[in-house]
Amino acid sequence: MIAVFAVAPVVLVTLLVGLRGVAAVRTTSDFLVASRRVSPLLNSAAVSGEYLSAASFLGVAGLVVKDGVGSLWYPVGFTAGYVAMLVLVAAPMRRSGAVTVPDFAEARLASRPLRVLSAVVVLVIAGLYLVPQFRTAGLVLSVVSGTPYWVGVVIAAVVVSVTLAVGGMRAATYVQAFQFCFKLVLFIVPALWLLFTVGPQVRHDAVHPVEFTHFTRDTTVSFGLEVTLEVHEPLTAGTPDGPRTFPPGDLRVTAGQTLVFPEGAAVPGVRGGAAPGGPDWRRPLLHLGEEGHPLLTTWAILLATVLGTMGLPHVLMRFHTSPDGRAARRTAAITVGLLSVFYLFPGVYGLLGAVLVPQLYLSGATDTAVVALPAQVDAGATGAVFTTLLTAGAFAAFLATSLGLLLVVAGAISHDLVPGGVGRLRFTVVAAAAVVVLLALPSARIDVGVLVTWGFTVAAATFCPLLVLGVWWSRLTAAGAVAGVTAGLLATSGGIVLSLFGPPAHGWVAILIAQPAPWAVPLAFATMIGVSLLGRPPTWAAAAMLRLHLVEPGSRRTGTPSPVRELDGRDLGHSSWATRRSSAVRRVTRRLSR
Repeated sequence: MIAVFAVAPVVLVTLLVGLRGVAAVRTTSDFLVASRRVSPLLNSAAVSGEYLSAASFLGVAGLVVKDGVGSLWYPVGFTAGYVAMLVLVAAPMRRSGAVTVPDFAEARLASRPLRVLSAVVVLVIAGLYLVPQFRTAGLVLSVVSGTPYWVGVVIAAVVVSVTLAVGGMRAATYVQAFQFCFKLVLFIVPALWLLFTVGPQVRHDAVHPVEFTHFTRDTTVSFGLEVTLEVHEPLTAGTPDGPRTFPPGDLRVTAGQTLVFPEGAAVPGVRGGAAPGGPDWRRPLLHLGEEGHPLLTTWAILLATVLGTMGLPHVLMRFHTSPDGRAARRTAAITVGLLSVFYLFPGVYGLLGAVLVPQLYLSGATDTAVVALPAQVDAGATGAVFTTLLTAGAFAAFLATSLGLLLVVAGAISHDLVPGGVGRLRFTVVAAAAVVVLLALPSARIDVGVLVTWGFTVAAATFCPLLVLGVWWSRLTAAGAVAGVTAGLLATSGGIVLSLFGPPAHGWVAILIAQPAPWAVPLAFATMIGVSLLGRPPTWAAAAMLRLHLVEPGSRRTGTPSPVRELDGRDLGHSSWATRRSSAVRRVTRRLSR
């Protein structure tokens, strides 16, 4: 019943808004960038709604429960990335007249191979980001309603693909803006209720939590995922077949198994985890399992999240919906404020979760700590109401982020790789959603935070160097850009593959393999600069650079649309970037000669 009341309204509103956008979608420009007419306030709300994904709404609190207070560095990086984007790329990207990142790459360097490579990178980043959205939708729905994991995955895919297919970016904008306000209210109100309800003692324990070493009451733990427990002393626990005593050593618990731990029993450890409340859990730095080197891990995560934000294709596409560069910059500035308000609260849920539902640390379901807290505090109607509200907010988070990600996937395939019209874009949205479902079904065991961080890492080592140097360095060449993006993609992808399938590594080597941003990002920058210095930039590079930095006529005084919009044509799917680049260069040259 909770699932029905939580999910049905969110799904219904999302579909209704999508249906309203049907009549407004006639061209590729309408479908991908909403005809570039989105105001800064609406756009910033949409950006925030799109950015606050499952990793933000549930993942950060879950990481605090599982890994400790050092996980609060994640929201620091998420928000700081927008400051870097505001300063370095927001306005120039909009002035480029591009629709997608591959569009910008070809417009800046006139290289079709670079456009194709950039489109491949978009697909990699979107895949790493989309899978955890659908995965967490299935996991949350199964926790609150008992439905199979695949049900939530399929519902999320159907709703997102239908909304985008009929309404495009315009529908996504209004849905994401509405869902941001919705998520903000549904995240803050339950947090305040929890703080006032649990009382001063629990609030004190949340700040100074007792290490989770013994069960304070009979505790039932349902293992939704397979996990390996480390039993340090003989442990008697209830099973469906009756009480059973487990000897010291590794205990492998299969998915779907339920154990009842009696009051006073020692809590088994989880391989690679930090027990809530323990010394490692309280450390204000991140740590990766048992590898140590928390300072290195913290720097790796911050580099990935701050620099990766500048390269997230679904976020960059939203800036292309702004009327001009100044509006894009205002959008980024307002977004920083909106995100700062939201990120005050994941820490509250995480600290309360470590006190009230530490058993989720055993079951590997810490991503559900937010929706599990109300029922733990109040088993009656009030707890059910707040569980429903948080579930609705969580589902809105999955849908809002998935809308933007599926849109960039469709753009990469049907605008950059195989150009087509609106019909092909709509078909691609549905096909891409089906593929992501197939990828999400076997991904229930992977933490949402891990997958999302990998997506940020790939973006930091590929698009961040391309955009920063493309906007601010006139010596960049097409060969240098291709070499740098390839180096960053191979480095980060290699680290991900080794983490999943490679031989065990230990110490700082394991950290740099699992989180390769500290070496992959400098490698990409150095490769891009070094190869570019060996060649010569095109003769029109200086004029193209000026176009990215000149303020649009009229934008400061009257707010009228920029002449850059002339580049879009009636349908971007049927225009030539080489022609548009030449026209842009001629206009800038004429402007400078006056």
